[in-house]
Amino acid sequence: MIRFENVGKDFRKVRVLDGVELDIALGERIALIGSNGAGKTTLIRCLLGEYTHQGTVTIDGQQPRAERTQVLGRVGFVPQLPPPLKMPVGQLVSFAAAVCRSDSKRIFAVARRLGLDVAPILTRPFNRLSGGMKQKLLIAIALGRDAQVLVMDEPAANLDPEARHIFFSLLAERLENTTMIISSHRLDEVAPLVNRVVEMDTGRIVLDDRVAEDSKLSALFQVHLTLARADAAIAKTLGAWQFADRGAGVEWHGTVSGPDRLRFMGTVSRYVGLLSRIEMKEVDAAVVLQ
Repeated sequence: MIRFENVGKDFRKVRVLDGVELDIALGERIALIGSNGAGKTTLIRCLLGEYTHQGTVTIDGQQPRAERTQVLGRVGFVPQLPPPLKMPVGQLVSFAAAVCRSDSKRIFAVARRLGLDVAPILTRPFNRLSGGMKQKLLIAIALGRDAQVLVMDEPAANLDPEARHIFFSLLAERLENTTMIISSHRLDEVAPLVNRVVEMDTGRIVLDDRVAEDSKLSALFQVHLTLARADAAIAKTLGAWQFADRGAGVEWHGTVSGPDRLRFMGTVSRYVGLLSRIEMKEVDAAVVLQ
């Protein structure tokens, strides 16, 4: 599906990519990890055809640099930092749909599932949207097409918990026919989303390993926490996760997406001295979200 063969890249005599060799099959979900400067972003930009480079990069035998129009029509990209576009939202969606020969209505539908109603903001410049709205729209543009490859850089960083669960469910719907590359500098943020980890350091691949899949991307867990006493700090944290206080600040209920379990547990572990009990049970997401 995707092949990097002896890929190298230099910036002002600094070696940024150094002989990268990597094969990625259809349906694989790759966590591309590494510290800042490891080469992750440069490798992604070579895959998107934005950079010239040594060696060969192909997607189904086509080269993104030489056959960019054909290749990018099959690639969805969600950047970490939204571009500073002044283009109105409606024009941006129409342009994105035309590039990949899709339909704007598909993009609007994905946006609605994420909790973003595009109709009231069609004339608003993209750069005037909130961070969360920008992220939802960029995800909708990436997923509202028949992309065989999804390239995402910290894609759920600005999403609220409910939107994150919908995002994970959208990814789950495409597991069989889509290859995903999710770039991050923290493995714990993306490990539940992927089935393979590729780590880069100083422009080279230093780790390539499989990850055990222990729950579905669409899984949803019902959580009940009992606190030893009410506390404003943990109340604020649980409120951000959209938990409800059902007992004078000491009984909290909410839901957590399967891929977010580690992230949630890491968050509440800061208040371990306040936790008397925590229960987590997988439930039917379709019933809970009705």
